[in-house]
Amino acid sequence: MAQERGAAALAPLVRSLGTNVRVLMIAAHPDDEDTQLLTWLARGRGVETAYLALTRGDGGQNIIGNELGEPLGAIRTEELLAARRMDGARQYFTRAFDFGFSKNAEETLTQWSRDSVFRDVVTVVRAFRPHVIVSVFSGTPADGHGHHQVAGILARDAYDLSADTVRFPRSATAGLGPWTVSKFYRGAFFRNQSRATIRVNVGEFDPVTGRSYAEVAADSRSQHKSQAMGALQPRGARFDQLEREATRVGPADASSERSIFDGIDTTWARFRTVARTPAQRAALDSLAADFAAARASLDLLRPASVVPALARLQRTLLDVCRAAPADNPCDAPTSAGRDARTGDLRASMEVARGRVEQALALASGVAIEVTAARDVWAVGEPFRAAWTAYNRGTLPVRLTRRELLVPGADSSAIGGDARAIAPDSALRDSVSITMLRTSQPWWLERARQGPMFAMPARPDDEAAQSSSPSVISFFDVEGASFRLTTPATWRFADPVRGEVNRPVVAAPAITLTLSRAVEYAPASTPIQRTIDVEVRSHSSEAREAEVRLALPPGLVADSASRRVSLTGQRARSNGAGTSRTVTFTLRGQLAAGRHEISAMVTSGGTTFTTGYSEVAYDHIHTQRLYRPATLAINAVDLRLPRSAVVGYIAGVGDNIAPVLQQLGLDVTVLDPAALPRADLSRFTSIVVGTRAYEAHPALVANNARLLDYARNGGTLVVQYGQYEMTQPGIMPYPITLARPADRVTVEAAPVTILDPAAPVLNAPNRITAKDFDGWVQDRSLYSPRTFDAAYTPLLELHDPSEPENRGALLVAPLGRGTYVYTTLAFFRQLPNGVPGAARLFVNLLGAGAARIAQ
Repeated sequence: MAQERGAAALAPLVRSLGTNVRVLMIAAHPDDEDTQLLTWLARGRGVETAYLALTRGDGGQNIIGNELGEPLGAIRTEELLAARRMDGARQYFTRAFDFGFSKNAEETLTQWSRDSVFRDVVTVVRAFRPHVIVSVFSGTPADGHGHHQVAGILARDAYDLSADTVRFPRSATAGLGPWTVSKFYRGAFFRNQSRATIRVNVGEFDPVTGRSYAEVAADSRSQHKSQAMGALQPRGARFDQLEREATRVGPADASSERSIFDGIDTTWARFRTVARTPAQRAALDSLAADFAAARASLDLLRPASVVPALARLQRTLLDVCRAAPADNPCDAPTSAGRDARTGDLRASMEVARGRVEQALALASGVAIEVTAARDVWAVGEPFRAAWTAYNRGTLPVRLTRRELLVPGADSSAIGGDARAIAPDSALRDSVSITMLRTSQPWWLERARQGPMFAMPARPDDEAAQSSSPSVISFFDVEGASFRLTTPATWRFADPVRGEVNRPVVAAPAITLTLSRAVEYAPASTPIQRTIDVEVRSHSSEAREAEVRLALPPGLVADSASRRVSLTGQRARSNGAGTSRTVTFTLRGQLAAGRHEISAMVTSGGTTFTTGYSEVAYDHIHTQRLYRPATLAINAVDLRLPRSAVVGYIAGVGDNIAPVLQQLGLDVTVLDPAALPRADLSRFTSIVVGTRAYEAHPALVANNARLLDYARNGGTLVVQYGQYEMTQPGIMPYPITLARPADRVTVEAAPVTILDPAAPVLNAPNRITAKDFDGWVQDRSLYSPRTFDAAYTPLLELHDPSEPENRGALLVAPLGRGTYVYTTLAFFRQLPNGVPGAARLFVNLLGAGAARIAQ
């Protein structure tokens, strides 16, 4: 992005020197943040800005792939970090897991530990020390989603209580002391906008980048690709509106405010009360002139011209805190009265010093590369990475020292004498690196405990939570100093994408992965199934390995173990690693219930039992999610429709087709664009996946072909969509959807079978209320509020204290065939192995035959 390099990066950075206020925005999920306000504050006004999301969005749906749950949370975390790189804000999270849609705050807080989540919020507030908190949500039912309501409630509670050392002693917030937030605002979107007290033109134009802040914000918003949040880049004036709800400073009448910082002393003079020596006070007094001198000396065509002024500014900042420990105002205070003021100074100094160092690096034209021969290395195996420093500027610089940062260890010095680097030259060296632990998303290092992650939230910016090694390089230029932290990467050329840089990560020497974590099988029925075990080596040396399976009673394998030879990574140059797939054939039968198969590999006297799946998309950094090499097989008592042949059109986050194949059905995945020329008559039923009409424009265009298929005697099963389902031509008979939509989010909500004798509920399996036991996350989504009389409702279900809804399963005759519309959350139940969901879904496939046989 333009702001990240050159003059377009240097100009706003120098312009922001001296700005020392902080704003924290709080909401619930990725995509809840007001990116326009974040961008205007961070890029346009130089305000240190951050977004705190209570969750990582794990419980949502995925428009770009099949990942759900924790893998989706990893995608959305990376999307938020990509968004922050665009808009310039920091990113924080609590430990709350997004368990799915919730209708109110009370329901949400039956899942989350309120005390734990609130403690995380207060910890972030005390770490970031904002002068202003902006809550996106109102904390009332007007917010809709229960997570939104809780975010709005906790944001205000944090404003009220972050300075309360009785309720939150230091020990409860990672050792961080109290902080008093000056002002509290809410976004006006979820409130009566006539109550807004501040209007901000976020469409303001930046002549340096040639874009408005709203345009940049649209780029930030568009990083939420898994949620289909691609946005147009608006030009012209565009206003954001905020309502001041509480303040400890400034005018009592909110309508007289002209800025959210009215009443806040935003000058460096506010720190004179904590300066302990005359020299410190003199340095504080001279900062304003030094900031102004740096801004005045900037010449974007000669960036080195600003270096002398930056050097003077850096010395002045050091003088503010230069003293013996007892007299240093930036050290931890001894009295509670000084704590907030010194904490404010410490936070402001951290930002100011960092910005000066960034500006010095940009003005000097220094760039660093740290590159390795591949991206994945075995834990404990030393390797060398090439380190190169380029001086692309006009001033000589001097490398003074380097440090290596490896996750899980303290930084260590890298040998080598200090060396000068002349303009238009480079300095090359190599660095020895040994990774000490497996690289994975840090919050998944321990198993989740229900709807809360086991790892405590961290008060550091999420972007700082790197699992890759980095080199910190220290330089001097014109009497000033700066550092550059550079992660080690594997750099290669992709024929289509061009240059690609992947962070260097660590994995066990050998990993093993099964293609799925959960499968179905018919209970008490002879089965023959193959199990593929992918064995991958990350070691540089060749290895011999033995692969074994541990099987439940009732199953035997065609071999007790298999031996494989794994080529060492030294023999490869493309970074792809070396892997072998070992296939076992299993035979036998399983009693009804859940059974587990586990795989293990022994090599060099060590047994390995885990592997990873990659979450890889072009717009995010690749993540590797580890899990045990186990497969849970749910043996289900069920019968299949006779001679069933199923066509399946995949929807959003849709993993159902493989499940149907595991149950023994003949399934063909259909391309919506190929429907006009496909022979549909060979299918006894065709299934349309969740939100498929939203995801596939070709399906909308060719939907008449599917309806004709049903009219000619086929069974068409359509899973839930959103408001697109009310458009003419999508469904054969009309429905209406409420706003907000009718959903059943309580997994154990009672289900009433309206007609126990209905053919689709009796053939080939008899469905009872027991088949709705053990469902996960959702019962039903976007159920029709009303529907045409041609549909026969078969189920009634609703959340507690809500009116009944009969729209979750509708069956209608269509010509000589049958049309089934269901909003039941099969897309979550079937991949999780819920037995009753499989039995019911199989019945839906045979709905036409059951109706004819009636």
